[in-house]
Amino acid sequence: MDANKARQFLEALKGMGIESYFFERKNELTFSALRKEVRACKRCPLAQTRTTVVFGEGNERADLVFVGEAPGEDEDAQGKPFVGRAGKFLDQMIERVGLSRKDVFICNVLKCRPPKNREPDPAEVEMCKGYLFAQLQLIRPKVICALGRHAYNTLMNVDARITKIRGQFTEYNGVKLLPTYHPSFLLRNQERVKEAYEDMEKLKEVLKIR
Repeated sequence: MDANKARQFLEALKGMGIESYFFERKNELTFSALRKEVRACKRCPLAQTRTTVVFGEGNERADLVFVGEAPGEDEDAQGKPFVGRAGKFLDQMIERVGLSRKDVFICNVLKCRPPKNREPDPAEVEMCKGYLFAQLQLIRPKVICALGRHAYNTLMNVDARITKIRGQFTEYNGVKLLPTYHPSFLLRNQERVKEAYEDMEKLKEVLKIR
């Protein structure tokens, strides 16, 4: 992790009570401790409107992590990421890599649903992104797949259009990062599905899955 990335990481964790876990050996961060903290979070107004916190699910030692933008109505009701139509489409994308949901970890930038499924507010992202960074720090995957511009822009601290950067590998803290379209976008834009499937083939190649 270079100095700039490290500084961004620590700034995101500051004030969340998370950063101390990384530097006090007696209080080492665990997935269960992080999950407990996230589920009790009341840092932003979304805590007042959510039904459940959607922490994420899957293999906590996964080589591949999928990151979306925020829970929707179905996710808020069930407490699981990517369920409903978008979830089924993501399952198909994962199968294209040669894996299943149990092999990967799936989470979002925001852990609570924005009202009426609106886009994440920048202030909400700022208050919540440290939890995502901590998840990735614990999992230490080989590859991250950013689903949509909100996930990519949060991880890379940029403001890019998904159509401009889709399918192009970069790195997040030394981990290969591939941005692609969000499953909800693909459901509305079927002509882009072929491109997303091509991205899954790239993931398969990097992970050396036959």
